[in-house]
Amino acid sequence: MTTTTPSTTTRTSARAVAWGGFSPTFLGLEIRRLFRNKRTLIFTLVMPPVFFVIFGTQSDYRTDYPFAHGNVTGYIAISMAVYGAMLATTSGGAMVSVERAQGWSRQLRLTPLKPVAYIVTKVLVAMTMGAASIVVVFVVAKFLGADMPIWVWIVSGLIGWIGSAVFAAFGLFMGYLLPSENVMQILGPVLAFLALAGGLFVPLGDSGWFPMLAQFTPLYGLATVSRAAFAGTETGTLLIAVINLAVWATVFVSGAALLFRRDTTRA
Repeated sequence: MTTTTPSTTTRTSARAVAWGGFSPTFLGLEIRRLFRNKRTLIFTLVMPPVFFVIFGTQSDYRTDYPFAHGNVTGYIAISMAVYGAMLATTSGGAMVSVERAQGWSRQLRLTPLKPVAYIVTKVLVAMTMGAASIVVVFVVAKFLGADMPIWVWIVSGLIGWIGSAVFAAFGLFMGYLLPSENVMQILGPVLAFLALAGGLFVPLGDSGWFPMLAQFTPLYGLATVSRAAFAGTETGTLLIAVINLAVWATVFVSGAALLFRRDTTRA
């Protein structure tokens, strides 16, 4: 029989406190719990590839080369991979709403877990699902005619995955802001609108009010930066996209931390 000595417990607690309460064990449990959620798996691993098949597999797309690298099918593959990562990370973060309904947030008051450590854990869990979504979309796209150099596949996938952390924080923010019974019903249309406004579903164009307005939406930065290696995005446009990502990341992380602190100190 395995026993836990006081010294072992003390060392574990000390490490947890030193890391602001961050626990690799807690992280592993959260990841396994997320992958057991069948509804989330369907939402994040099935829908994006289906959308890619619908929008990106027309025969002429596979032979048309309007960009610096690859064909239109490849361009759409990146867009749908980013969309899948956004769905995955947002829904993963928003699961906190269920924990709130079960009283889990109040239990955290009894642990050394700090707001930042909790948010980092949730973001990492959500990004694990985001990585899976990107891989699934890219595998389907490769078999269905997407054409890009291998370095574009890698760079676009990594940027889309890392940048999706912004939407993990967004999911956390909305999970604390909305009741558990309504959060996904509200987030579904919101994410679809953000994808449309950010240029994932349709090209934004170069002139008019719509491209200008899109630069202020949360998904514009991630979509633009993820497709930069493929499309050869201009430096000025890329800089605007990076600033967009940084601003929205700050907004969502700060908002999630604030709401987490308020939630755990509530009587």
